[in-house]
Amino acid sequence: MTTLVTGATGFLGSHVARQLVTAGHSVRVLIRSTSNLQALDGLAAERVVGDLQDMASLDLAMKGVRRVFHVAADYRLWTRNPDEIYDTNVEGTRRLLEVASHAGVERIVYTSTVATIAVPGHGDALPNEGTHGTLSQMIGHYKRSKFLAELEAIKAAAAGVPVVIVNPTAPVGPGDWKPTPTGRIIVDYLNGRMPAYVDTGLNLVAVEDAAAGHLLAAEKGRIGERYILGARNMTLKQILDALAAITGRSAPRVRLPHAVALAAGYADEFFSRLTGREPQIPVEGVRISRHRMFVESDKAERELGYLPGAVESALERAVRWYRDHGYIRGRAGTKPVAHAQAA
Repeated sequence: MTTLVTGATGFLGSHVARQLVTAGHSVRVLIRSTSNLQALDGLAAERVVGDLQDMASLDLAMKGVRRVFHVAADYRLWTRNPDEIYDTNVEGTRRLLEVASHAGVERIVYTSTVATIAVPGHGDALPNEGTHGTLSQMIGHYKRSKFLAELEAIKAAAAGVPVVIVNPTAPVGPGDWKPTPTGRIIVDYLNGRMPAYVDTGLNLVAVEDAAAGHLLAAEKGRIGERYILGARNMTLKQILDALAAITGRSAPRVRLPHAVALAAGYADEFFSRLTGREPQIPVEGVRISRHRMFVESDKAERELGYLPGAVESALERAVRWYRDHGYIRGRAGTKPVAHAQAA
């Protein structure tokens, strides 16, 4: 049985592909001609060059495939051309679902995001899979594009396409080579570039656990259903304190007002547009941080048998990977990494 994975050159997708190979699946990965392939090093998988914008290449990649894990996404909080994000995340998903349906694929696992569920306005109740946000609640182009792409998956499932949707939270762990916005928080902290923090929060999950949840969704997930793949709700201060315990470095103690962070973000983006560099403080990220992205993931535990491990251990693995791969500069790279304790 051939299984196709899109996004295997990325952080989460590479872990999905590796776990499939370890489980004995015959894996095919869709890569672009311009893809950085370092995440595929040593992976025993067939590589097919193609693009989500190219229907012919999707037809070729889908031949003989029985299962699809569509993990690929354009995960950027800033870009000069927002249309690129929609072309990949929305139109690319629609094309892939169409081709997979015509090919008679038996199961498709579509990787959405917790951002479509963790929306403001719930008071003390934690959002879950029964929470239905609106496009107007999505902050920024990335969230809006993933919301629209998820609607494509839901519409396809209603039409009989065998799609299961997973909504991973913020994965952390080894292999985040780009890194993702969450990984950048860790790297900035390790390099001493985080003198202050804002009052926000995320649900973190070990990337290995989020990947395992994908495989469980393919086996046990119900068509058309959403499953949050998360682990632990943590404020940014708690995340930084956990990193301090792991590394022995001091955590920042100054809480920055959102208004100040937003002003810094606008200034940073202004200079980014002049210089062409990516901003270090994207305005979209600051706007998102006004809302704590806390959720509950009990449904995946009940229906899929999903059992995430300790987030502190995942943070420790992330720190070791960044250190071993040269992401930590200067004295920060010489700090010993202590063993994290499970919560």
